[in-house]
Amino acid sequence: MNALQYSEIKPKKKFIKRIYIAVMLWVVGRAIQAAAKVDREVKEEFAKLKDNFLLKMWIWPHGPAMYVGKTKDGKVKYLGWKDKGYKPTLTMTIKSVEAAMLLFTFQEGTAISTARNRLVVDGDLPDACALVRILNIVEVYLLPKIIAKLAVKRYPKWSQMNPFRKHFGRILIYVRAFTF
Repeated sequence: MNALQYSEIKPKKKFIKRIYIAVMLWVVGRAIQAAAKVDREVKEEFAKLKDNFLLKMWIWPHGPAMYVGKTKDGKVKYLGWKDKGYKPTLTMTIKSVEAAMLLFTFQEGTAISTARNRLVVDGDLPDACALVRILNIVEVYLLPKIIAKLAVKRYPKWSQMNPFRKHFGRILIYVRAFTF
């Protein structure tokens, strides 16, 4: 049996799924930037991270990607999806488009994705844990409760007790994410 006589099978590109994931990464990246200005817990989590912190979240092997960074003066910025020579402090790699679809259609949360070996983190463990907490808070703001309960490991109690904070914060995050 000669392996050279068989042609290589190349997977399809999955354009629609990649476009959906790219849009979701853009929305999440912008929402992280907005939440860092609006929510006190997100501010505290970013304050614990070192200056010049840079997150790269991407789908292996060819993207799309999202870059979110913290500047020297402590501001959180969504830096886009293109690699402009950045040196990420923390890289979160989702192993495939299918794994990203499970994550971004909120069929499974970040903790379940990590447990099922669909998410690889390269960087400091405390930074990764802080980012997962930030992502959970942002998902609670962006999603209705019934969907957010699927996306996060534990739905936070603050959102059940104080509806003003949740709804006012949600409105501010949506406005800031889509206008600034």
